Formats: sequence, C-alpha cells, structure tokens
Amino acid sequence: MSLAHVAGAALLAPLALTGTAHAATGPAASAYTVTALKFTVGAGSHSCTVDADLYRPAGADARHPAPAVLATNGFGGSKSDGSTDAIGKAFAARGYVGLVYSGLGFGKSGCLITLDDPAVDGRAATGLIDFLAGTRAADDGTRADFVTKDGKGDPRVGMIGGSYGGAIQLAAASVDRRVDALVPLITWNDLAYALAPNNTATGKGVSSDTPGVFKWQWTNGFYLLGEGQTITAPALDPSRFGSLTCLHFAAQACDTIRLLNSGRYPADRAAAMLAYARSVSPVSYLGKVKAPTLLVQGQTDSLFNLNEATATYRTLTSQGTTTKMIWQSWGHSGGQVPGELDLGEGNLETSYVGQRVLAWFDRYLRHHKKTDTGPEFAYYRDWASGYGTAAAVPALSQKVYLSGDGRLVDNRSKVARGSRQYTNGLVPTSHSESSLAGLIGLPDPEPYDTKGTYLGWTSAPLTSAVDVVGAPKATLRVVSPKTERVQNSGDAADKLVLFAKVYDVAPDGSRTLVNRLVSPVRVPDVTRSFTVHLPGIVHRYAAGHRLEFVIAASDSAYVGNRGIKPVTVVSAPDDTGVLELPVVAGRVN
Repeated sequence: MSLAHVAGAALLAPLALTGTAHAATGPAASAYTVTALKFTVGAGSHSCTVDADLYRPAGADARHPAPAVLATNGFGGSKSDGSTDAIGKAFAARGYVGLVYSGLGFGKSGCLITLDDPAVDGRAATGLIDFLAGTRAADDGTRADFVTKDGKGDPRVGMIGGSYGGAIQLAAASVDRRVDALVPLITWNDLAYALAPNNTATGKGVSSDTPGVFKWQWTNGFYLLGEGQTITAPALDPSRFGSLTCLHFAAQACDTIRLLNSGRYPADRAAAMLAYARSVSPVSYLGKVKAPTLLVQGQTDSLFNLNEATATYRTLTSQGTTTKMIWQSWGHSGGQVPGELDLGEGNLETSYVGQRVLAWFDRYLRHHKKTDTGPEFAYYRDWASGYGTAAAVPALSQKVYLSGDGRLVDNRSKVARGSRQYTNGLVPTSHSESSLAGLIGLPDPEPYDTKGTYLGWTSAPLTSAVDVVGAPKATLRVVSPKTERVQNSGDAADKLVLFAKVYDVAPDGSRTLVNRLVSPVRVPDVTRSFTVHLPGIVHRYAAGHRLEFVIAASDSAYVGNRGIKPVTVVSAPDDTGVLELPVVAGRVN
C-alpha cells in the first residue's frame, strides 16, 4: 500500500497488528533490526501505553550514533500498516534510527482519539523523544544510546508521515523544540475548514468565523471508523474507552460530529464547535513551530486540499520558520502517477519528492550544510516532464468577468447586461464525487450539474494553452430574497449555501471538473458582495478548450441549503462578478 493511502484505505479495512520483536525482512534485511517496544507516556491529564517499533541500522552504537526519524500512522492505521512501517524500513535502510509508533487510540496504543491535540498527542510524542535522547527507557528497560545528540537530553530527530501522521508532527514540534526537521504530507491546517469548509469571509488562512458546509461523507467515514474499533480491533486497552455516547473519541470531538450531523448551527454551539476544532489544529499553534518544515500536499485531495498547506506555508514563512512546499499529484482522493513517491516501493532516490525528503533530512538531521534542499515551491505537471518550480506560490494574475449572457469575458466592456436564476431542490442536484468510492473500489459517476440548479459562465475557445497554478478567487453578489428573510435567525444553517467550481470544457462539449474539487460557501450576508476562494489546482487548459466557472445550489458530498432558496445573479459592465486566476502561462481570451 502506498503512502497515498495512509489515511485512506485505513478508513474501511482493519489492519493486522504485530507486537513482538522480529527480524527485518526484504531487500535491506541485513541493514537493520526491528524491536517492538512499549512506552508509558504522559498524554494531557492521563498516561498512555504507546506501542512502537524501533528500527536500528547496522553499525549504530554509542560510538557511531545516527540521527533518528519518528513517525506514526494515518487515521485508522497503526505502526504495522504498510505505509507506516515502510517509513521505519526506508530510513533505517539509509542509516537513520527509526521509531515508528501507533498513534493514541489506534493499533495497540492506549487513550482516546484526540485528533492530534498538541496537549495530548503532542505531549505523548515527547516521551518517545526522551527515549531517543537516552533520558528514559522503554517499559522493558531498553535504552537508546545510539542516537546523535545536539546536546544533553536533545536527540537529533526528524518526523515524517501523512494525514493524521502529518499533523502530529506540527503538534509535537509546537510543544517540543528538540524536533529538528518535519515532513508533513497531505495534512490539515484547520479541521473546522477540512470537515465543514467555508470558502468566504476567511480571516486567518482558510478559517472563517461563519460555520461552513458539512463534508458529510469524509467526516462520518472517519467518525464511524473511530467508533467502530470495538468491532474492528477487539480486546482494546481500557484507556481507549470514553462513554456509552462517545466510545473512543474525546467527548468534544463527538459533540462536534453530532452538531454537524444535526444540520443546525445556533451561534453559541457553532462558536464552540469552531473553537474546539481549531484548538486541535495547526492554525492555532503554528506560532510555536520552529523546526524546518517541508510541506507536501496532494493535488488530488478533496479532504485536505492545497489551500490548507498554503495557509500553513504562509504562516510558517511569515514568522521566519524555514519552510518549503511541494504539490504532488496524489492525495486522499487518489492521483498516484508513475514515478511519484511511494515509500512502500522504496523509491526515495528515484522520485522527485523522495529526493527532496532525503535532501531535507540530509541537511537538517545529518547537518550537511552544502546540501541543496531544492526550490521554495514545486508542483506536479501532467502536461510536461518533471516538476514546475517557482520562488513562491503564483499570485492571481488575470481577471475575467461574468457576463449577463453566460459568457466569461476578459474585459468589462464585453459584459452584457442581464440576470439569470437558479434554484435548489430538496435533494442534491450536482455531483462532484463520492468521497469514499475509490477507497472501496466502487465506480464514481462523472461530475454533473442538473439544469436549472446552477449557473455557468464559459470563455471563448482558448487561442493557446493556459496554465493555472494556484487557487482562483471569485468576487460575487447574488440576490436571494428568501435567504435574506431568514439569514439573521441566529442559526447559521439558515444562511445561503452555494458551491463554486471551475470546469475544463473540451471542443466536443465534455466537461472535466479538475480533480473533482469544489468550493463550498455559506454566505454570511446575501445583501453584500463576497469573495470565494476556490481550491488550488495545477491544470493546463489546452488550446481550443474553454474555461467554465459555475455556481451550483448543491453537491452530493456536502449538506446543502435548508429550504428552497432561489438565487439570481445580475450582471452589468460596471457591476458584475469577477473571477481571478493564477495564470503562469497563456491568457484567457
């Protein structure tokens, strides 16, 4: 299983667990040994037993110490799943001490699932760092005197992992300055955004103070996986049980899921939900992260999109933390392409991302100061060999305008006066994805929108290829009298919900929704204009193709409007919607 599935396939399939010392097997079997260990560590107000495997490279001893790599699993996994133990094997085979463990509430580790809370999961990680420092032993008395140190009690240690195993790195680094290097893959910035995104009225990064639109498929998949562990992993540690109404999660996590599923967001409960989700998210503690960080995010990812990594990148760089970012093809929604990083295949040296990871650890763990760690920003292109690079994430560079006749035009003078309307139904009438379909091998219908329930604006056929790299932004104003009458009820669920997206329309009229990504919006006030931040994409619109901007009333992967709320969009040359694009080559004509 590739690391692309670190928090994916684990959603639906229980994983085999191992708990005894064993000899390493595989191509590099002679390069390291593996020993199963237990650690009793502090985790918030409780103690937990953490199940771990120690990968010791051949020749590492007190006289010949080696830097360490610490890693844990994606949500629903363990130290023994194919993607997690591959990290221990891969780095031990390359001379690093590996310590790979099952995260709290997973595998054979104890305690409740607290969503990588730095005060709980982060603090637990410090106990394992103490072991690498040689200042504490494992529960069986095993000690590590073979890890490189930067000082007394300070081991040279980096972290790598994906999704849930990505956020834990930032949580650990925020509470323990001994962490020397991070490589978080496909992880989140703000769980409030990831689970119920609102792509308007953003204040800090991707965060909005208006509750977003519930991403019900992904969220309930994770919730059911966590609560179902009594069935999927019998004989659990008693510390992994909470209450009859919240079996395996921290109580506030269950409260959040119940509120989202209720479809009602009264102001006080919504504020508490947002506050909790952010308290366990990097957005709330990145200011404490000082370790050099290589962010890797997937372009094919409807769970944690590119905007989340961009928000983290901008926060870290603005505060002076050494940070670089790569947008690779694969994420939680698939997208693996030949030659991309796959730790299960051990292709660190032959994949672009793998080479960057090795260089990152070479520079910040082995202290080879002449190592080139690569460009500030890189992105996978499916239309050219190799990765594109830039000094920063490309800025918005071209404006196009929403004409009253449904055209997308490059000059205000071309905007025709007019108004157009759509309305929502009682069931979803647009489809972007079935979020879990790919994980269980089911087909997923192509994206569609039902006539009368969306509006689209389409460009003229492009005279040359147009390359878009980054997150488009739209400025809109809509008219919705039914929404206006109820939007100040005190329940955010009464506000208007819509979904913005950008299609690639081929000459034969077929439409492609890039990576099946949409931008859910809960409009704070329909009497005012608002901006919409669309998901970041890397896409070439070929010559002869057309770009179509769409706003739709619903989406099958999200909970939509409460009640029927017709929407009208009015256009005039001096007052119309604007779509801004981060174009790095070509121009929309």
